[in-house]
Amino acid sequence: MAETYDTVTSEVHHFSKEESLDPSRGAVLSRFDFVYPPYMVVDKIPILSPVIDSDGDLQVTRKKDLDKKEGVVLIEQNLFIPKEREHQSATTLDLVGEQVWRGALFMADFILNNPDIFRDAHILEVASGVGLTSIVAAMLAKQVIISDIDRGDILELIDRNIKRNTDLLKASVEVKEIDFFNHATIDEIMDVKKSVSILLAADVVYHDQLTDAFFRTILRLMSDPPNKSLYVALEKRFVFTQEDMDTVAPCYEHFLQGLEWLASQNLSQIDWTMEQLSTDFEQYFTYERTRHLVLWKIQATLK
Repeated sequence: MAETYDTVTSEVHHFSKEESLDPSRGAVLSRFDFVYPPYMVVDKIPILSPVIDSDGDLQVTRKKDLDKKEGVVLIEQNLFIPKEREHQSATTLDLVGEQVWRGALFMADFILNNPDIFRDAHILEVASGVGLTSIVAAMLAKQVIISDIDRGDILELIDRNIKRNTDLLKASVEVKEIDFFNHATIDEIMDVKKSVSILLAADVVYHDQLTDAFFRTILRLMSDPPNKSLYVALEKRFVFTQEDMDTVAPCYEHFLQGLEWLASQNLSQIDWTMEQLSTDFEQYFTYERTRHLVLWKIQATLK
Protein backbone atom coordinates (compact mmCIF):
# COMPACT_ATOMS: atom_id res chain seq x y z
CA MET A 1 0.00 0.00 0.00
CA ALA A 2 1.34 3.42 -0.94
CA GLU A 3 2.22 5.69 1.96
CA THR A 4 -0.11 8.69 2.25
CA TYR A 5 0.67 12.18 3.49
CA ASP A 6 -1.48 14.99 4.82
CA THR A 7 0.25 17.95 3.18
CA VAL A 8 -0.45 21.49 2.02
CA THR A 9 1.10 23.68 -0.65
CA SER A 10 1.41 27.47 -0.65
CA GLU A 11 0.11 29.36 -3.67
CA VAL A 12 3.23 31.53 -3.93
CA HIS A 13 5.36 28.73 -5.41
CA HIS A 14 3.87 29.62 -8.79
CA PHE A 15 5.44 33.08 -8.58
CA SER A 16 8.87 32.46 -7.03
CA LYS A 17 11.96 31.10 -8.75
CA GLU A 18 13.27 28.03 -6.94
CA GLU A 19 16.32 25.83 -6.97
CA SER A 20 17.07 22.73 -4.93
CA LEU A 21 19.69 23.06 -2.18
CA ASP A 22 19.45 19.59 -0.68
CA PRO A 23 16.92 17.17 -2.22
CA SER A 24 17.47 14.67 0.60
CA ARG A 25 15.82 17.02 3.11
CA GLY A 26 13.64 19.05 0.72
CA ALA A 27 15.63 22.27 1.10
CA VAL A 28 14.75 24.78 -1.63
CA LEU A 29 16.12 28.28 -2.19
CA SER A 30 13.44 30.67 -3.49
CA ARG A 31 13.84 34.11 -5.05
CA PHE A 32 11.15 36.62 -4.14
CA ASP A 33 11.54 39.55 -6.52
CA PHE A 34 10.36 43.03 -5.61
CA VAL A 35 10.63 46.62 -6.78
CA TYR A 36 12.01 49.14 -4.31
CA PRO A 37 9.60 51.92 -3.29
CA PRO A 38 10.62 55.32 -4.72
CA TYR A 39 11.75 56.61 -1.29
CA MET A 40 14.37 53.82 -1.14
CA VAL A 41 15.86 54.58 -4.54
CA VAL A 42 18.96 56.72 -4.01
CA ASP A 43 20.86 56.29 -7.26
CA LYS A 44 18.58 57.85 -9.85
CA ILE A 45 20.93 58.01 -12.83
CA PRO A 46 19.20 59.13 -16.04
CA ILE A 47 20.09 57.38 -19.26
CA LEU A 48 21.37 60.16 -21.49
CA SER A 49 22.48 58.13 -24.51
CA PRO A 50 19.91 56.50 -26.83
CA VAL A 51 19.49 52.74 -26.35
CA ILE A 52 19.04 50.47 -29.38
CA ASP A 53 17.46 47.02 -29.01
CA SER A 54 18.51 43.83 -30.90
CA ASP A 55 16.26 44.73 -33.84
CA GLY A 56 17.88 48.12 -34.24
CA ASP A 57 14.89 50.01 -32.85
CA LEU A 58 15.20 52.95 -30.48
CA GLN A 59 14.11 52.17 -26.90
CA VAL A 60 12.34 55.08 -25.25
CA THR A 61 13.34 55.71 -21.65
CA ARG A 62 10.31 56.82 -19.66
CA LYS A 63 10.63 58.95 -16.54
CA LYS A 64 9.00 56.31 -14.32
CA ASP A 65 11.67 53.79 -15.34
CA LEU A 66 14.49 56.01 -14.11
CA ASP A 67 13.31 55.55 -10.52
CA LYS A 68 12.79 51.79 -10.73
CA LYS A 69 15.19 49.57 -8.83
CA GLU A 70 14.65 45.84 -8.45
CA GLY A 71 15.61 43.71 -5.47
CA VAL A 72 15.32 40.13 -4.29
CA VAL A 73 14.79 38.38 -0.96
CA LEU A 74 16.39 34.93 -0.86
CA ILE A 75 14.46 32.47 1.29
CA GLU A 76 15.29 28.86 2.08
CA GLN A 77 12.21 26.69 2.58
CA ASN A 78 11.94 23.08 3.65
CA LEU A 79 9.50 21.41 1.27
CA PHE A 80 8.32 17.84 1.41
CA ILE A 81 8.04 16.18 -2.03
CA PRO A 82 6.22 12.81 -2.00
CA LYS A 83 7.47 10.30 -4.57
CA GLU A 84 4.05 9.97 -6.17
CA ARG A 85 3.84 13.81 -6.55
CA GLU A 86 7.42 14.67 -7.32
CA HIS A 87 6.52 17.93 -9.07
CA GLN A 88 4.46 19.28 -6.15
CA SER A 89 6.23 21.01 -3.27
CA ALA A 90 4.46 20.84 0.08
CA THR A 91 4.85 20.55 3.83
CA THR A 92 3.06 18.47 6.39
CA LEU A 93 0.38 20.38 8.33
CA ASP A 94 2.46 20.77 11.49
CA LEU A 95 5.30 22.43 9.52
CA VAL A 96 3.37 24.89 7.34
CA GLY A 97 5.62 27.65 8.68
CA GLU A 98 8.48 26.26 6.62
CA GLN A 99 6.84 27.66 3.47
CA VAL A 100 6.17 31.26 2.48
CA TRP A 101 2.45 32.07 2.32
CA ARG A 102 0.66 34.87 0.52
CA GLY A 103 -0.09 36.79 3.73
CA ALA A 104 3.65 37.24 4.35
CA LEU A 105 4.12 38.94 0.98
CA PHE A 106 0.98 41.01 1.56
CA MET A 107 2.36 42.21 4.90
CA ALA A 108 5.73 42.91 3.25
CA ASP A 109 3.96 45.18 0.76
CA PHE A 110 2.17 46.98 3.61
CA ILE A 111 5.49 47.57 5.38
CA LEU A 112 7.15 49.03 2.29
CA ASN A 113 4.12 51.27 1.75
CA ASN A 114 4.29 52.70 5.28
CA PRO A 115 7.84 53.80 6.11
CA ASP A 116 6.57 56.33 8.68
CA ILE A 117 5.20 53.47 10.78
CA PHE A 118 8.13 51.09 10.55
CA ARG A 119 11.21 53.28 10.17
CA ASP A 120 13.47 53.01 13.26
CA ALA A 121 10.81 50.96 15.08
CA HIS A 122 11.33 48.07 17.51
CA ILE A 123 9.38 45.16 16.02
CA LEU A 124 8.44 41.65 17.09
CA GLU A 125 7.00 39.16 14.60
CA VAL A 126 5.21 36.11 15.99
CA ALA A 127 4.87 32.82 14.10
CA SER A 128 7.24 34.24 11.52
CA GLY A 129 7.87 30.98 9.66
CA VAL A 130 10.90 31.30 7.39
CA GLY A 131 11.31 35.00 8.19
CA LEU A 132 10.47 36.83 4.96
CA THR A 133 8.21 39.48 6.53
CA SER A 134 10.72 40.24 9.28
CA ILE A 135 13.54 40.56 6.77
CA VAL A 136 11.52 43.17 4.88
CA ALA A 137 10.70 44.97 8.15
CA ALA A 138 14.41 45.00 8.95
CA MET A 139 14.99 47.10 5.83
CA LEU A 140 13.39 50.00 7.74
CA ALA A 141 13.33 49.21 11.47
CA LYS A 142 15.92 49.68 14.22
CA GLN A 143 15.38 46.29 15.84
CA VAL A 144 13.48 43.19 14.71
CA ILE A 145 12.85 40.11 16.84
CA ILE A 146 11.85 37.11 14.72
CA SER A 147 10.04 34.40 16.63
CA ASP A 148 8.39 31.04 16.12
CA ILE A 149 7.93 27.73 17.90
CA ASP A 150 11.11 25.65 18.08
CA ARG A 151 9.87 22.79 15.92
CA GLY A 152 11.75 21.04 13.15
CA ASP A 153 14.72 23.26 12.33
CA ILE A 154 12.67 26.45 11.87
CA LEU A 155 14.80 28.68 14.12
CA GLU A 156 18.02 27.57 12.40
CA LEU A 157 16.27 28.07 9.05
CA ILE A 158 15.44 31.67 10.01
CA ASP A 159 19.09 32.23 10.97
CA ARG A 160 20.23 31.00 7.58
CA ASN A 161 17.76 33.28 5.80
CA ILE A 162 18.94 36.30 7.78
CA LYS A 163 22.53 35.59 6.69
CA ARG A 164 21.43 35.24 3.05
CA ASN A 165 19.88 38.72 3.12
CA THR A 166 22.39 40.65 5.21
CA ASP A 167 22.86 43.27 2.49
CA LEU A 168 19.18 44.25 2.78
CA LEU A 169 19.11 44.68 6.54
CA LYS A 170 19.26 47.99 8.36
CA ALA A 171 17.99 46.73 11.74
CA SER A 172 19.64 44.55 14.33
CA VAL A 173 17.93 41.15 14.18
CA GLU A 174 17.44 38.45 16.82
CA VAL A 175 15.75 35.06 16.62
CA LYS A 176 13.75 33.91 19.66
CA GLU A 177 11.28 31.16 20.45
CA ILE A 178 7.67 32.06 21.22
CA ASP A 179 5.33 29.10 21.59
CA PHE A 180 1.64 30.09 21.70
CA PHE A 181 0.98 27.05 23.91
CA ASN A 182 3.90 27.64 26.29
CA HIS A 183 4.00 31.13 27.78
CA ALA A 184 7.22 30.35 29.61
CA THR A 185 8.84 31.19 26.27
CA ILE A 186 7.40 34.72 26.62
CA ASP A 187 8.82 35.04 30.13
CA GLU A 188 12.26 34.23 28.70
CA ILE A 189 12.20 37.28 26.39
CA MET A 190 10.87 39.85 28.89
CA ASP A 191 13.94 42.08 28.50
CA VAL A 192 13.68 42.43 24.72
CA LYS A 193 9.87 42.68 24.86
CA LYS A 194 10.10 45.91 26.87
CA SER A 195 11.34 47.86 23.85
CA VAL A 196 8.84 46.49 21.32
CA SER A 197 6.13 48.87 20.07
CA ILE A 198 5.02 47.03 16.90
CA LEU A 199 4.01 43.39 16.52
CA LEU A 200 3.46 41.56 13.23
CA ALA A 201 1.58 38.38 12.42
CA ALA A 202 1.06 37.04 8.89
CA ASP A 203 -1.06 34.02 7.96
CA VAL A 204 -1.45 32.64 11.47
CA VAL A 205 -5.22 32.03 11.12
CA TYR A 206 -5.91 28.56 9.74
CA HIS A 207 -6.85 26.46 12.78
CA ASP A 208 -9.28 27.51 15.55
CA GLN A 209 -7.26 26.09 18.46
CA LEU A 210 -4.16 27.87 17.19
CA THR A 211 -6.14 31.10 16.74
CA ASP A 212 -7.30 30.94 20.37
CA ALA A 213 -3.71 30.39 21.54
CA PHE A 214 -2.57 33.27 19.30
CA PHE A 215 -4.96 35.72 20.99
CA ARG A 216 -3.95 34.57 24.48
CA THR A 217 -0.31 35.14 23.48
CA ILE A 218 -1.09 38.57 22.04
CA LEU A 219 -2.78 39.55 25.32
CA ARG A 220 0.39 38.61 27.21
CA LEU A 221 2.64 40.46 24.79
CA MET A 222 0.57 43.67 24.64
CA SER A 223 -0.27 44.07 28.34
CA ASP A 224 3.07 45.65 29.28
CA PRO A 225 4.51 49.07 28.32
CA PRO A 226 5.17 50.64 25.95
CA ASN A 227 1.87 51.02 24.05
CA LYS A 228 1.84 48.52 21.21
CA SER A 229 0.26 48.12 17.77
CA LEU A 230 -0.29 44.71 16.19
CA TYR A 231 -0.71 44.31 12.43
CA VAL A 232 -2.29 41.04 11.28
CA ALA A 233 -2.33 39.99 7.62
CA LEU A 234 -4.43 36.98 6.71
CA GLU A 235 -6.32 35.37 3.90
CA LYS A 236 -9.96 34.34 4.12
CA ARG A 237 -10.05 30.69 3.10
CA PHE A 238 -13.49 29.64 1.90
CA VAL A 239 -15.00 26.15 2.07
CA PHE A 240 -18.45 24.76 1.28
CA THR A 241 -20.20 23.24 4.28
CA GLN A 242 -23.39 21.15 4.34
CA GLU A 243 -24.31 22.79 7.64
CA ASP A 244 -24.41 26.25 6.05
CA MET A 245 -25.22 25.02 2.54
CA ASP A 246 -22.98 27.82 1.40
CA THR A 247 -19.34 28.78 0.89
CA VAL A 248 -18.03 30.25 4.14
CA ALA A 249 -14.72 31.20 5.78
CA PRO A 250 -15.02 29.56 9.23
CA CYS A 251 -11.45 30.26 10.33
CA TYR A 252 -11.88 33.95 9.60
CA GLU A 253 -15.18 34.03 11.48
CA HIS A 254 -13.40 32.46 14.45
CA PHE A 255 -10.69 35.12 14.15
CA LEU A 256 -13.38 37.84 14.38
CA GLN A 257 -14.67 36.19 17.55
CA GLY A 258 -11.10 36.29 18.87
CA LEU A 259 -10.98 40.04 18.23
CA GLU A 260 -14.14 40.45 20.31
CA TRP A 261 -12.63 38.38 23.11
CA LEU A 262 -9.39 40.39 23.09
CA ALA A 263 -11.30 43.70 23.12
CA SER A 264 -13.00 42.62 26.37
CA GLN A 265 -9.79 41.80 28.24
CA ASN A 266 -8.05 43.92 30.93
CA LEU A 267 -10.32 46.88 30.33
CA SER A 268 -9.28 48.48 33.61
CA GLN A 269 -5.69 48.57 32.31
CA ILE A 270 -5.94 48.74 28.51
CA ASP A 271 -7.94 50.65 25.93
CA TRP A 272 -8.25 48.41 22.86
CA THR A 273 -8.79 49.70 19.33
CA MET A 274 -9.57 47.30 16.47
CA GLU A 275 -9.51 48.51 12.87
CA GLN A 276 -9.66 46.74 9.52
CA LEU A 277 -7.27 48.62 7.25
CA SER A 278 -7.57 49.45 3.59
CA THR A 279 -5.79 47.01 1.28
CA ASP A 280 -5.55 49.53 -1.55
CA PHE A 281 -1.79 50.01 -1.39
CA GLU A 282 1.02 49.54 -3.91
CA GLN A 283 2.18 46.01 -4.70
CA TYR A 284 5.97 45.68 -4.75
CA PHE A 285 6.40 41.88 -4.54
CA THR A 286 5.49 39.43 -7.29
CA TYR A 287 2.50 37.30 -6.26
CA GLU A 288 -1.23 37.08 -6.91
CA ARG A 289 -3.01 39.54 -4.64
CA THR A 290 -6.63 38.47 -4.12
CA ARG A 291 -9.63 40.25 -2.62
CA HIS A 292 -9.62 37.67 0.19
CA LEU A 293 -6.45 39.15 1.74
CA VAL A 294 -7.28 41.34 4.74
CA LEU A 295 -5.30 43.45 7.18
CA TRP A 296 -6.18 44.34 10.77
CA LYS A 297 -4.60 46.78 13.21
CA ILE A 298 -4.99 46.16 16.94
CA GLN A 299 -3.86 48.98 19.24
CA ALA A 300 -3.30 48.59 22.99
CA THR A 301 -3.11 51.87 24.91
CA LEU A 302 -2.17 51.40 28.55
CA LYS A 303 -4.06 53.47 31.12
